Amino acid sequence: MTRGNKVLGKAAAVAVLGALLLASTACEASGADGSARSTPADRPSATSSPKAGQTASATPREASGNTGGDGKSGEACAEGGLAFSATNQDEQGKSIRHLLLTVTNTGSTKCHLYQYPYLKFANARSPIAVIKDSEDAPVTLAPGEKAYAALLASGGRMDTYDTDTIPLSLQGPTPGSEMSDPVDIDLPGQVPFDDGARVTHWTTASGLALRFIMSS
Repeated sequence: MTRGNKVLGKAAAVAVLGALLLASTACEASGADGSARSTPADRPSATSSPKAGQTASATPREASGNTGGDGKSGEACAEGGLAFSATNQDEQGKSIRHLLLTVTNTGSTKCHLYQYPYLKFANARSPIAVIKDSEDAPVTLAPGEKAYAALLASGGRMDTYDTDTIPLSLQGPTPGSEMSDPVDIDLPGQVPFDDGARVTHWTTASGLALRFIMSS
């Protein structure tokens, strides 16, 4: 064999050996199913911490909690966690026509008040009408906080009904949806009601509520 043939023979042997090494490496990098193996750093971890700007969440219910119709965290107020009162806003000696209804959150968590006090006497054809211009966003009450609604008992119409209590129900996010059984609220004396009675939406400002009825 000439010197040139010997060089070519060695080159061919090196090429064959390189191909065998490459094939061996490819086999080690592949699993039995032909898919590439992943290193521990590539595998998702069930206990990994959230990245910056993200928050860890559990189940959807645990993560979002209960919400009101406005999407805020919290739940509807229940009558069992509230205290109610009604105060006279007229001068002493005059017939009681203007009342301020006050509700206090006596519970340990915040809650939402929706719409307006649903006031309907047992024998009445319909509940006391709401003053639509007083509509506002749902009221969120933290423990100890108060909300108000103004009540005009009589508008100078016929069919007067005298009473010293009034039944009040809480509503849900949809107008007219009763969320609770009626609670009898003590009034500051005998109050004459007629078909002209009106009530405002709940608000956290007593003066704002009264503004809608004091001129009537």
